[in-house]
Amino acid sequence: MKKSELLRRMKKSKFFVIGLVIAVFVTLAAFTSPLFVVHDPIQSDLRKRLISPEFLAKGINGYILGTDALGQDIFTRLVTGCRISLLIAAAGVLIPALIGTALGAIAGFFGGTIDNVIMRICDIQLSIPTMVLAITVMAIFGNSVPNLLLVLAIVGWTSYTRVVRGSVMGIRNSEFIQASRVLGASNARILITQVLPCVLTPLIILMSQQIGFVILTEANLSFLGMGVPLPNPSLGSMIADGREYIATAPWTVVVPGVTLMIIVLAFNFLGDGVRDILDPKNKD
Repeated sequence: MKKSELLRRMKKSKFFVIGLVIAVFVTLAAFTSPLFVVHDPIQSDLRKRLISPEFLAKGINGYILGTDALGQDIFTRLVTGCRISLLIAAAGVLIPALIGTALGAIAGFFGGTIDNVIMRICDIQLSIPTMVLAITVMAIFGNSVPNLLLVLAIVGWTSYTRVVRGSVMGIRNSEFIQASRVLGASNARILITQVLPCVLTPLIILMSQQIGFVILTEANLSFLGMGVPLPNPSLGSMIADGREYIATAPWTVVVPGVTLMIIVLAFNFLGDGVRDILDPKNKD
C-alpha cells in the first residue's frame, strides 16, 4: 500500500483517529508522570484518607482526584497504574504473538501430524474459560508480574496461532514458494523470508485488537488480587479497594473505573481502525 493511500485511510477512519488520540494522550501522561506528580504512589497517610477531589481549590499541588482509604493520592496512583498496565499490555501482546506466530507458521506450512498436534492443543485450551485458566495459573505459581505475563501468554497464543496458520495455508503452495523450493531454499529460509512477511498484515491487525483485551484481563486479575502485586498500583486493584466506599467516597471507584473504560475503548477503537486501514478488502 502506498504511503499516500495509507495516510488517506488513516485520516478517513474515525475510529483510528479517536483511538490514536486517546491512546497517545494516555501513554504520554503515564510515562511522563514522574516529571509532574508531587505525591508518592505507595505512601499512605491515614490522616488524609478519603479527601474529596480538590483540583479547583489547590491545583496541581493538592489531591487532584482525592485520596483513597489509606490516604494515598488517587491521581498519582492512577497515572502510575496506567504506566504499569501499558507496559504489561505491550509485553502481554508481544510474547503470545511471537509464540503463536511461530506455532501457526509451522502448523500451516508443514501440515500433517504437526498441524494436528498443534491445533488439538489449541482446541483444548480454547475449551477452558480464559479467567478460570488465568486464576488457576496465578493460584499455582503465585502473584507476580512474570507470572502475570505467563498467564497472558498462555491465554493469548491461540488467537495468533489460528490466524497465522490460516494465512500460511493460503500461500504455502503459491508459485513463489514453489520457485524457492526448486532453487534449493530451506524450509526455515522460506518461512522467515517469504511466508512470514505475507502474514504481517493480519498479525498487526490482531495485535492491535488484543491490546484492550490484555489490559482488561490484567485489571480483572488485579481486581481479584491475582494481578499486579501490592503495593504497586493497578486500575483493577484501585477499583477493588474503593468499592467499600462507593457510597461515601465514590471517586475512589469512579475515577479508576472510568479511566479503565476509556483506555480499553480507545485501544479497541484503534484496533478497529487499523483493521479498516490495512484490510485489503476495504477499497474505500
